[in-house]
Amino acid sequence: MEPVASLFAPRSIPFSVEMFPPKGSLTLDAARKVVGGMALARPDFISVTCSAGGSGNGGQTIEVASLIQSEAHIPAVAHLTCVNSTRETVQAAIAELKAAGITTVLALRGDLVGNAQPGDFRHGADLIPLLKDAGFCVGAAAYPEGHLDCLDLDEDLRHLREKQDAGADFFVTQLFFDNADFYRFRERALAAGVTRPVTCGVMPFLGKSQIQRMVFLCGSSLPSPIVKLLAKHEDDPAALRAAGVEYACRQLVDLARNQVDGVHVYSMNHPDIAQAAATALADAGFRA
Repeated sequence: MEPVASLFAPRSIPFSVEMFPPKGSLTLDAARKVVGGMALARPDFISVTCSAGGSGNGGQTIEVASLIQSEAHIPAVAHLTCVNSTRETVQAAIAELKAAGITTVLALRGDLVGNAQPGDFRHGADLIPLLKDAGFCVGAAAYPEGHLDCLDLDEDLRHLREKQDAGADFFVTQLFFDNADFYRFRERALAAGVTRPVTCGVMPFLGKSQIQRMVFLCGSSLPSPIVKLLAKHEDDPAALRAAGVEYACRQLVDLARNQVDGVHVYSMNHPDIAQAAATALADAGFRA
């Protein structure tokens, strides 16, 4: 498969989705069904998450990414976290990725497990040179509203520039609910010398508890239109879910109209969300 960075071309806005590997006792067949549904949306690539420290998912991130490429024939991006890893475990993961034919990796810090302290890697930027030396196309995370652990937005942008200087080929943003936050971030990132493509991560809200969890986990702010939708549909889960998907689709279309580098949907393994997003972009003239 061609490296994902090659998709970011003039007059092209790649559309991509994220999924996670099966959890617990679910088999790889569960992921196969999700991939089949995602493929109907014809994304330009599919990214595959790993859980905290790369643990807890049965080691299936690489398996699912390989499945996406071999069966759906769609480029895959395998997430790789490093904060709980040693150089030896990262090198072992690199060997597995190469053996599976994965060409693009999203380099992430990841979450510390329990009271553990960082090992050989403190930041996602520390992982990027190893992946570049191994020949991978490398993506990295960007935070339009700043990383939850970083209260200084200027410092956060310095970290973003460090990832670029370390060799990042493109960035995928954390979710945000107000596109104005991204447009301000884009201006500030360009002023800080960040020139690599930035694809915008959007997640529809499907329920009140989910959006509360996302706000606390990601530090994303809730604009008043979402607060009003939550109040309006708080007793009707189906209506709230539909409103959340519709809101996300409007976000994606507005982002495309404002010529972002790419749009990325956090699908939560729901193929109907990916398909709704693809349809909205096609209806607006941004996909064939």
